[in-house]
Amino acid sequence: MSLVQFRLSAFRCLDRAEFTPHPSFNLITGPNASGKTSLLEAIFYLGRGRSFRAAGNRELIQTGQPAFQLFGEVRGVEGQHHRIGIEAGFSQREVRVDGSPGTGAELAGALPVQAIDPEIHELVQGPPENRRRFLDWGVFHVKHGFLDHWRRYQRALQQRNAALRAGESDRQVTAWDTELAIAGTVVDAHRQYFIADFMPLFESITREMLLIDSICSYKRGWPPNTDLAESLRENLLRDRAMGSTQTGPHRADLNLVVQERRARHRVSRGQQKLLAAALILAQARCVAASLPQTLVLLVDDPAAELDNDNRDRLLFQLQQLPAQLFMTALEPADSGWPDSGQHYRMEHGALRALL
Repeated sequence: MSLVQFRLSAFRCLDRAEFTPHPSFNLITGPNASGKTSLLEAIFYLGRGRSFRAAGNRELIQTGQPAFQLFGEVRGVEGQHHRIGIEAGFSQREVRVDGSPGTGAELAGALPVQAIDPEIHELVQGPPENRRRFLDWGVFHVKHGFLDHWRRYQRALQQRNAALRAGESDRQVTAWDTELAIAGTVVDAHRQYFIADFMPLFESITREMLLIDSICSYKRGWPPNTDLAESLRENLLRDRAMGSTQTGPHRADLNLVVQERRARHRVSRGQQKLLAAALILAQARCVAASLPQTLVLLVDDPAAELDNDNRDRLLFQLQQLPAQLFMTALEPADSGWPDSGQHYRMEHGALRALL
């Protein structure tokens, strides 16, 4: 699977853009503020239904326009082509898949896309929510029953939290515990399945790319050797005091340890970027091994905050990845990539292919 056609309109500074990507490598160069990152962001939005740098649609819509439009044609398994699209305004969004109304999950299934951007260090430095979202995207693509159980868990969690906030009786609050425990246990089991393959890949990549040993461990969100139903019962008083459920998969996290200390306290900003990139690369290899399609990986300015040696080690890992790559750089020499694939130039929001 690869993205074989892409077009957009009214997305950030880009009035219109359309191109036919190379199936392996696409380099987009151009000066700062020319629209390179916005192009990657639009591709990411098409596969995720959200931006990797904006909280909502308002700042993505070009000034003076009511909505932005994104369209992609994806080559699927056995040569099948699928058409996916999004039109998003200030208060509504319409998804289309092969001409019919679609969902965000269908977009994600049709176009598996991940990104390494200059803010990727937040995957290490930022809150647990960032790492849970990262983890669950990988699990979604590897364990195909995961999404239904995750949604079931989220619905029960919302109802239980609403009962806690309303100060309802113990019976009304704990009425949701069975549903929460059943769905949450399956969510955790799917995550554990993914993590078992993910961890050794991550640790191997960090040794090669950062030249240090690192450990990634999974905290499931409730104590070990305790089932979730029991943990919910034991924490009811604390949940009442906090006004929300404090135990379960929604409290899970990935702990990253470098030289026996948590990575966020040990490594520099540049090393955080490499560590986060290692997370993405390990995840991409896990997903690629499980799917009959090619992952799309967006790499925005890989030279940012990295010296030449670290950049080259990152690029070496990217070259080993079975993915369709889209990379930005100020100039071709800044990318450090071999002369292959297709090169595009972005200037003043206009994209053109270079021969």
